[in-house]
Amino acid sequence: MFKNRRLYHLSHIDLDGYSCQLLSSYVFKDRKCYNSNYGKEIILRIDEIFDDIKTQLTSKKIFILITDLNLSEDEAKYIEDKKANCTKYDIHLQLLDHHVTGQDVSEKYKWYHLNDKKSATLLTFEFLKRNFGFDENIINNIEYFTQVVNALDIWLQDQVENFEIGKVLMRLISSAKEINKAMFQDIDCEYKMSLLSKSIDILIDQTVENKHIYLDDQIHNLKKEFFRENRENNTIDNLLTDYVVQLLTNKQETFTVIYKGHKGLLTYMLGNTSIIGNGFLLANPDFDFVIDLSGKGNLSFRASGKVDVSIMAKELTGGGGHVNASGGRLKNFRETANYDGAKSAIQSIFIEKEYTSNILPWKNR
Repeated sequence: MFKNRRLYHLSHIDLDGYSCQLLSSYVFKDRKCYNSNYGKEIILRIDEIFDDIKTQLTSKKIFILITDLNLSEDEAKYIEDKKANCTKYDIHLQLLDHHVTGQDVSEKYKWYHLNDKKSATLLTFEFLKRNFGFDENIINNIEYFTQVVNALDIWLQDQVENFEIGKVLMRLISSAKEINKAMFQDIDCEYKMSLLSKSIDILIDQTVENKHIYLDDQIHNLKKEFFRENRENNTIDNLLTDYVVQLLTNKQETFTVIYKGHKGLLTYMLGNTSIIGNGFLLANPDFDFVIDLSGKGNLSFRASGKVDVSIMAKELTGGGGHVNASGGRLKNFRETANYDGAKSAIQSIFIEKEYTSNILPWKNR
């Protein structure tokens, strides 16, 4: 029916939401995933989807699938309007959800399917099975996984084994914060898909008893396996640092900022600035500093001897600290769900301060 279309799959940021995307990965090879919480982020992701549709050249036939998100009437109308204005493409739209708060909106739009008796994962499984079918070699495994997620998400405690496994899977996803979604949305989703897929391999192993306990024991190894790739085994902190530094290096042009002639890297909600920031500067000696901006407007500055970031922090935020490690806070910063918004906020401050303060000195001028 829609199998030859390019899939744009928007889903929630919990176990149920990511499980829906895992299921679609078994059917669509040509797809792009997006994840959103509620609020302004939904509109942001919708804009990203339609922007991506207009820039891709591979297909005029598009399938937009939204799962595990209930939309307000304004959000649903916004999607309708965006679709109507995208006349160059043949777009099929489908929403699968189970939140009863979407009932009124679902009654106004044919593409909005709601069933509050099933998880979004089960709804997605049934939709994909009915319209596309799954490979016979994996259908039983996928269905088992679907029932596990369903038992947890709609709280079927009488299904004891599935419910207990579901609790472990829920923590697996909620703790998988190692990859920054705002900066690396595709990689973050890939990471969570990998964790869930490898969990299925454990769950279908007939030799494993007390699967929920065994899976719980394996969480650390599942994470390390993703970050290790072809690297020698190491601590997860070291493997993660190498992995993220490589991601930052590969996209350094996107994340580069210039302040008074000094080249820096701006990250957003990356965290672990001391280790990752210094790791990046060591691997990329042409950079002078790293700044990480938190969702609350806190700034962490790092350098490696080329520039005094305590002066930089003072100039930009009134903060300060050490020559190579300082901090500060942006006043009136409003959290944004994507990197571009964060970079725009920082660059506006750079422009403001560029001509109103002294030249930022090098440490060993």
